[in-house]
Amino acid sequence: MAKLYFYYSSMNAGKSTTLLQADFNYRERGMETMLWTAALDDRYGQGYVTSRIGLKADAHKFDPETDLWGAISHENDQRKLACVMVDEAQFLSREQVLQLARIADEAGIPVLCYGLRTDFAAELFPGSAALLGLADSLVELKAVCHCGRKSTMNLRVDGEGRAVIDGQQTEIGGNDRYIAMCRRHFMEARKESAAHAALSLTTA
Repeated sequence: MAKLYFYYSSMNAGKSTTLLQADFNYRERGMETMLWTAALDDRYGQGYVTSRIGLKADAHKFDPETDLWGAISHENDQRKLACVMVDEAQFLSREQVLQLARIADEAGIPVLCYGLRTDFAAELFPGSAALLGLADSLVELKAVCHCGRKSTMNLRVDGEGRAVIDGQQTEIGGNDRYIAMCRRHFMEARKESAAHAALSLTTA
């Protein structure tokens, strides 16, 4: 029976690399795949899943209005799909996660989703929350904090390297904007930034 998988982690854990390796494994055996990534993240141009180590593959783009059930079903009619893979899955809507679950349950196509669990404020992304509740299999991909412990958090930093503690949930960026950290150092960095902001207000 086909399953819905969610591979989650902090940043810099190799999610896209893992996706591309899985895609290669399917295609090497002559199987058809369909790749998706978020239209919101346009750092690498339109239509690619790209990893930090330089690997990339063509992909379809989804936005909040994309009907994944319809698009994947249509593609499956054209060529028999062995697997669907979704990068940046934290940006899926709950409805889209339900559509992907339907792809696994009714179309019999395994769906592999890769994404962040939480944002810069340690809040769940909507897509991640839905996947944590609905996926058949949850797999944590591990990154490492500068202290050597497992990274579970995504610290957003400003141009001076200080933690950003307020702002929109989504702000696209790479190593210049985000640092993967363990919870302890994540909390310490945010506390230090809040104290610096308070001091700046009192001395202004």
